[in-house]
Amino acid sequence: MDTKPDILVVGGGNAALCAALTARETGARVVMLESAPKPYRGGNSRHTRNFRCMHAGPLGVLTDAYGEDEYFEDLIKVTGGKTDETLARMTIRASEECYDWMQAHGVRFQPSLSGTLSLSRTNAFFLGGGKALVNAYYRRAEDKGIDIAYEAEVTHLEHDGARIGAVEATIGGDTVTFHPRAVVVASGGFQGDVDWLARAWGPAARNFLNRGTPYNRGVVLKDLLDQGMESVGDPTQCHAVAIDGRAPKFDGGIVTRLDCVPFSIVVNKDGDRFYDEGEDVWPKRYAIWGRLVAAQPDQVGYAIIDSKSLELFMPSVFPPVKADTLEGLAQKLGLPGTKLRETVEAFNAACRDGDFHPTELDGLATEGLSPPKTNWARPISEPPFYGYSLRPGVTFTYLGLRVDESAQVHGPDGPVENLWAAGEIMAGSILGQGYLAGFGMTIGTVFGRLAGKGAAAYVN
Repeated sequence: MDTKPDILVVGGGNAALCAALTARETGARVVMLESAPKPYRGGNSRHTRNFRCMHAGPLGVLTDAYGEDEYFEDLIKVTGGKTDETLARMTIRASEECYDWMQAHGVRFQPSLSGTLSLSRTNAFFLGGGKALVNAYYRRAEDKGIDIAYEAEVTHLEHDGARIGAVEATIGGDTVTFHPRAVVVASGGFQGDVDWLARAWGPAARNFLNRGTPYNRGVVLKDLLDQGMESVGDPTQCHAVAIDGRAPKFDGGIVTRLDCVPFSIVVNKDGDRFYDEGEDVWPKRYAIWGRLVAAQPDQVGYAIIDSKSLELFMPSVFPPVKADTLEGLAQKLGLPGTKLRETVEAFNAACRDGDFHPTELDGLATEGLSPPKTNWARPISEPPFYGYSLRPGVTFTYLGLRVDESAQVHGPDGPVENLWAAGEIMAGSILGQGYLAGFGMTIGTVFGRLAGKGAAAYVN
């Protein structure tokens, strides 16, 4: 392993790979340090399935057009305006050229499938999912002579006031010190550190599930913040979705996500509804449900549907709980049976006749119900009945490093001469809260390439 490379890339997911490949193609000598074992390489990227892409007209598998202003408006809706508009618009514009770059580096795309048709215009899906994308990039990296170390955990980056002079890592039980000319950090957030989550969120965070990699523990982030690097983002903000309560504590991935909420009612453990399940199309609202469930007693919720809605969403990895009666379903889910029936009956009474359109906003709303359901409100009346338990599933946290338009990290005295950041470790610059489907991969790809270019330009 070259301990004096031109560029050291810390991380092993999409953003790190994009940075390493971009830098290597300039002729720079590149070393990558991935903290996970080889079978688990790729961070959260291996659990993804698409990226959100601006385009002026049909582009590959993408249909119609998706312009900058519409894209930005979609982002504003989910973030509530908590975004750096300059960086956000730059990311959006750059996403269009990423499509061809990704293909040129081995990524293959497929058209949207049933259950994701609402994204056919906005999101390009990876053939084989994120694992195939990660493997394609790693094959390309190996072909190009990038040195890669697995189970290589960076413990300290030595900042001398102007630049990073040395990087310490533990590899195979040994401490190795690197002296790179430039460094790109793309090592993710801190969601794998349950104690840090609990400090930020309170004790309730110990009930959260981490649907992403357990290897993103924020070690590099904390080390740099402790040395005065400028931070961005709120430690209590994160990409958290409602996932199946039966999912594992770590690494369940995207298959644990439940897409049934728009066609259901969601109740807490007391049998009460607590939010509008039909507020907007699911790709623009799925990411708020992790926080909503986190605010409920014991951080748990339950989605209730009937037989006519069972085939309207992507199949779940775990089969739903099934019963012929609402009381029977409540018993299996551990809910109060009488209260669940009362909640369902009140909801059914508030439903009105109208045209039901599962893939678009249909205005089929309840009347006189609080909270309302503003779309897809149909009575839950046709047995058998089905239910899923819901838990907050954290994907990545938004506390990170502040970067500029070149992806350069800023320290106490301005830009750090030889330090760039990409991916989740800087995503809080753009995602102040909320989430937009596929946008994390867009940020990682755009800023990975920017960081690779910036680091290469510096060493060359």
